[in-house]
Amino acid sequence: MVNNNKLKQFVRDNQIGMALIISAALFTVNIAINPASLNANTFGSIIALTLLLSFASAGQTMIMITGGIDLSVGAVMSMAAIFTANTMAGQEGMMPLVLVQVIPMALIVGLINGVGVVKLKLPAMVITMCVSNVVTRLQYVYTQGLPTGTTSKFFTQTLQHRFFGFIPAMSLYAVVIFIAVLYLLNRSRFGQQLFLTGNNKNAAYLAGIRKDTVEILAYVIGSLLAGVAGIIGAGYMNFVICQSLDSYTMMSIVAVVVGGTLLIGGKGSYLGTAAGALLIIVLGNCLSVLNSSDSVRSIIMGGVLILLLALYNKEKPIRQ
Repeated sequence: MVNNNKLKQFVRDNQIGMALIISAALFTVNIAINPASLNANTFGSIIALTLLLSFASAGQTMIMITGGIDLSVGAVMSMAAIFTANTMAGQEGMMPLVLVQVIPMALIVGLINGVGVVKLKLPAMVITMCVSNVVTRLQYVYTQGLPTGTTSKFFTQTLQHRFFGFIPAMSLYAVVIFIAVLYLLNRSRFGQQLFLTGNNKNAAYLAGIRKDTVEILAYVIGSLLAGVAGIIGAGYMNFVICQSLDSYTMMSIVAVVVGGTLLIGGKGSYLGTAAGALLIIVLGNCLSVLNSSDSVRSIIMGGVLILLLALYNKEKPIRQ
């Protein structure tokens, strides 16, 4: 009984460890089903896709720590990817112009989301879903429903190249993004205010924290990070169509929850999100080996989210 209780406590209290253990188990199953998948290319692909998902989930982590949620992440990524591919059109030296388009778009989307949730008191799921639909329609207006151009050769190489045959060059981007996000969450005053706001908005207000500003900034920064992830996603894929990255909305939510962030806010970590991203990518890779359809994958991802919510989102942050 004692050992059983310890096991339950470990499962409940060690989301990061459990995500890594389950990822390893799924990868072992994948190899058992398809031994040919045990190669450097598979490792490289898993690492690259995990990093891309962790980029997409960075802002979602901040937003969910405040108790919110952003359903426009995938739409912002897709729009940013379209801007990137269309503007570059295979040419070098176009990144400044890409940033001039992507950054304002992402900031505006984040600001609308934040103001809608904080000032207009609209449910986060409703306002961010509506904004997502608008951004998606704008993709079709901008491209007329046709495929866009391609990213520059150099930019694509900085993302697709593999060091030692399996370490993606995308890792260089990851170093910058991970350091920035970890600093924001764990070392900055803004990060402290995020957690305090997520724990108890009234107490945060009484402590002198401008909670409305903090929440709005979380949505703005989250949307900006989604835009950056979209630029990187465009370079990695090198070819973009409308809604090509929309699936990252649900995957980012699942990755954040798997990593231990509470939906009601007040608790979470970016390292946990990265571990959750790894689990989602390995699971997706395993389903690919089984030749599962997109609808089946969506059902399984939804089931995983429900299971994890039942296991890990019962804990409540300090409210009083």
